[in-house]
This record gives sequence, C-alpha cells and structure tokens, in this order.
Amino acid sequence: MPTGAQVIVAQLEDAGVAVCFGLPGVHNLALWEALRESPIRLVGVRHEQAAAYAADGYARASGRLGVALTTTGPGAANTLGAVGEAWASRSPILVIATDIPSTLRRPGVYRGVLHETRGQAEMFAPVVVASQVAAAADDVGRAAARALAGAVGGPSYLELPTDLLSGPAEAARFDRLDCAGIAADDAAYDLIDAAERPLIWAGSGACDRAHEVRALAERLAAPVLTTYGARGVLPPEHPCCVGMPPHVEPAGRLWDEADLVISFGSDLDGMNTQNWLQPQPPVLVAVNVDPEDAAKNYRVDAVVSALDVERIAQRDGDVAKRLRQVRAEACRQLDPRALRFLDAVSYALPEDANVVCDMCIPGYWIAGFHGFHHPRKLQYPMGWGTLGFAFPAALGASLAGTGPTVSISGDGGFLYACGELATMTQERLPLTAVIVDDGGYGMLRYDQQKAGQPTYGVDLATPDFAVLAGSFGVAAETVEGLDDAFGEALSRHLADPEPSVLVAKAEMLVPPPTTSPNWYRKRA
Repeated sequence: MPTGAQVIVAQLEDAGVAVCFGLPGVHNLALWEALRESPIRLVGVRHEQAAAYAADGYARASGRLGVALTTTGPGAANTLGAVGEAWASRSPILVIATDIPSTLRRPGVYRGVLHETRGQAEMFAPVVVASQVAAAADDVGRAAARALAGAVGGPSYLELPTDLLSGPAEAARFDRLDCAGIAADDAAYDLIDAAERPLIWAGSGACDRAHEVRALAERLAAPVLTTYGARGVLPPEHPCCVGMPPHVEPAGRLWDEADLVISFGSDLDGMNTQNWLQPQPPVLVAVNVDPEDAAKNYRVDAVVSALDVERIAQRDGDVAKRLRQVRAEACRQLDPRALRFLDAVSYALPEDANVVCDMCIPGYWIAGFHGFHHPRKLQYPMGWGTLGFAFPAALGASLAGTGPTVSISGDGGFLYACGELATMTQERLPLTAVIVDDGGYGMLRYDQQKAGQPTYGVDLATPDFAVLAGSFGVAAETVEGLDDAFGEALSRHLADPEPSVLVAKAEMLVPPPTTSPNWYRKRA
C-alpha cells in the first residue's frame, strides 16, 4: 500500500496541482519524500507565512489551487495571518499541516510532545471555509479528498498526525464540486428593462466571466465600476469602463445617480463602498452563485447566477463621452506627484504583468488608479489588509506562467519577508521586487500628521536594500524618486526574467482617496 504522504501527493496531482510551497520540519518530511518522485514543483520558502502567501499569490494569478505545506504547532500557526488574508479574499488555497504522532496524543491532555498543541485545527477554524483532520490511516485519503474539494470557495485546511504520513493508507477519489446555478426568472429582466440609468458593479467573482460583463455593459450602454478584485475585467480603453474607483466623487456619483445597479460577482464589501456609505440603490440585481453572499450588505431585489444578454433590449447612448468627463473631473482632484508616479508605472508595465501590491501608499495608488488590461493582474490584500503580503505572494504569482511579475512594497512591509530573497534567487523566480523607501510606515505617519500629532513610532531605520539583495545574489538597483528614472528602471527590470530588486528612495506620497482617512463620504 502507498504511504499517507504518497496518497496525498497523488491526489494533488489528480487535482491539477503543479507547484507547492512549504517549509520542511521533522514531522512532515514524508511529504518531501513523496514529492521527490512527483512532477509537482516544490518551492522551499524561509518562513511558513510566506508559504501560505505564495500559495495565495499563485491562486490569484492563475485561478488554480495554491498549496502550502507546513509542519506541526508553531509551523502551522505561522501561516495564520496569510491564511486569514486568503479567507477574506476567497482565494482557493489548501494548507496541509502535520500534528504530533497519533500514538503520543492523549485527548484533553497536553503532554509536552515536541510542537504539541491542544486543538491545532481549531486555530484555523475562523479563517478557513473547510477543515479536515485525519484521525486514522483509513481516513487519510477521504480527508484529503474532502479538503481538496472544499478549497473551491476559499482556504481549506488538512491536518494529519505525522505517523499517518509515513504509514500505509488507502487512496480515495478526488471529485471537483460544481456550484448549482440560480435560474434567471422574469423578475430580474423586468427590473433591468424598466431602468433608465443602469450601472454595473463588477467584483472579483467576475474575473473569469469578463466576457459576460462586457456583453452586458455593451447591451445596456452602462458604465462599469470595478472593485479591487475585478480590476481589468474591462480594459481601460473600453467605452464602458469607468476607470476610476468609486472613492472619487465623480465616479461615486454614478452610483448615486443610477436607478438600477447590477452587482456582478460582488458582496459589496466595506472597503469598496466606503463602509456602506454608498446609498442603497433604488433597484439592485445581483449576479452571484451565492444568494446569501449577494444580499448580506445591501437589499437585493433579484439574485441570478447568470443573465441571458439576448433577453435584454439593446440601448444606445454615448457612455464613452460621459465617462471621459468623469475621468477628467476626477484627475483634476488627484495629487500631481501621484499622477507622475502612475505615469511612470504605466510606461513600465506590459499589459500582461502581474502586479502584487502591499499595504503601502504606492500600492494604494496603483490598486486604485492604474489601468489593468486583463483580470487577475492586480493582487491587493484588501481582504484582511495584511501588511507584508506583496513580496511573498509575488513568489507564487511569478510561477503562474501568466506574465512578468512585480511586487510593490514599502520599506516596512518588505522587511516582513526579506528572507525570501533567498527563495527568489535559489528558485530563479522571474520576479522584480520594488521597494519604495520613505523611511517609515508612510500611511501611519500620515494618519498621525492629519490628526495634528507629532510622528511617533512610525519612522524606521532601514538597511541599504540594494546591498541586502546583492548579498543574496539578487541583482539590485537604487533610483531617486518615483518619476521618469523610476519608470525607465522598472521597464528594464521587467524585461529581464532574472530575479531583481528595484529600490526607489522617495518622499512619502499623499495617500489616495481610496484610503479611509480620505474617503469623501462621511458619517453624519
């Protein structure tokens, strides 16, 4: 009989997994041995949190399952922040963790075995959509199959005592789950036909249905606002693409003026609606496979899983002219230095680039205002808002095979995972890590200054990042500012598939209107 580790690896292969990210420990080495004989690529990271972030980055860029492997106790616990981000953003990842040997476990008693915890799986319960714990050898295959199937809707967790990995186990079949659709009844079409000023709001659920959003927008001559997760569902040149986030008043006004909003693949979350200060639309139709998800934040008048565009009357209207005016008005309200930075980014990035942004002011500007030409090209940790996301997530994105990859980090966020420079060079990952060094936590510094307080605890001593990267064997360059020289340097780095680091020494940019201190909608 195969070992438990071999059963799990065979199921990963059957599920189409091409790469796993992990860190070995004494309890999970049997998985390393099984992967030695597998076509699955094993990428060893330097911290377990990076394994989960990389799995998330791979999943977001590719649309396929990302897998993180970790050992028992502290190894598993180290992934929790990254798994929480994947959970809040609904990224399909699978975390496979070991537990102490089943022969040493005594229920309800902490015995002091190496890495022992009481209820390790319970740590993950708040941040996964599915959890499986194999308690005996004959349950290994079934637990793995259920964990794989459960990862369709977000992070899934699989736990196995280490002796079950190395001992014999029975295989089980992995079956993909199909989501049942919700029929489109006449009520939804009646509501759409009656509307005079329709608006489409596209969320991350529209990423793999961009053609449907495009057809619907063109049929209705309706403007399309996209959430962070849906950037690129319509390219910036499309006449129906607003091209601005709803956090700028001219774009937000489109929501206010609409007599019908079609929410396509979105739960209308707080970060995209300024904590639900966008008013309830007169009529809201949701295109969503989950009715509860569709209606949890706003009153919904109809929920369908798809719309037949042929049943909707063709409308005329110069939506492109209207949206040019919206963008022009919005641009006049934006900081000129930030616009020059965005121009430099647009110059440097090819249309197929994967852009992974951290919780930093340059990342905020790119996520809100850069024009993406395809879905899944922006990764932005606005699920949980986890600082330190970008660089380790970009490790995974760079292996998705969907284009060159760049991470955008501040000096503080990059130091969360700077040890992954070793992973980057050892694996020869086609990745450019951009570090914007303003000597501190820029957003928090801004918050203190806006409150009229002197800065405290937000200024940082930072290394010479180029020298640091060079010590790992990574090519590095430092430029001053975020203007033309930065754009030219970034273009050169992205043209070279070798791993590299680009450091920009720059004064802090003013945070964009997408950040909560600058939201134009305020509570009374």
